[in-house]
Amino acid sequence: MTTDADRALIALLRDNARASTAELARRLGVSRTTVQSRLERLEKSGVIAGYSVRLSPDYEKNLVRAHILVTALPKLSASVEAVLRRIPEVRTLHSISGNFDMIIVVEAPSVRDLDELIDRIGALEGVERTLSSIILSTRIDR
Repeated sequence: MTTDADRALIALLRDNARASTAELARRLGVSRTTVQSRLERLEKSGVIAGYSVRLSPDYEKNLVRAHILVTALPKLSASVEAVLRRIPEVRTLHSISGNFDMIIVVEAPSVRDLDELIDRIGALEGVERTLSSIILSTRIDR
């Protein structure tokens, strides 16, 4: 169970996962040892599973992103997922209910590369059909 203080620490880490313990302590108004013990507890309990890279807006603005809705054959959906895990342009994969089975969020350096990626995913064994939408802008990103 996380406390309000844990959630405040997590919010700071989401903003900058590379912030030093001293910086986090200063911003939270607690000691460095308090921050370190909270981090260790959150990591040990699995609340914090790891730290990641956040790309600069200048780099990201040149990427083309899309949502790809996928209908997969039920017996082959696990193998489709296994192949998708190996494609670096696949950022997230969601299992969903409704007319489609999955939503894949992808990013590519150009529209041409995105087109090739969508064709590649559509040609995977077990994929029955896809429907793609290019993301024009992001209005909320938390």
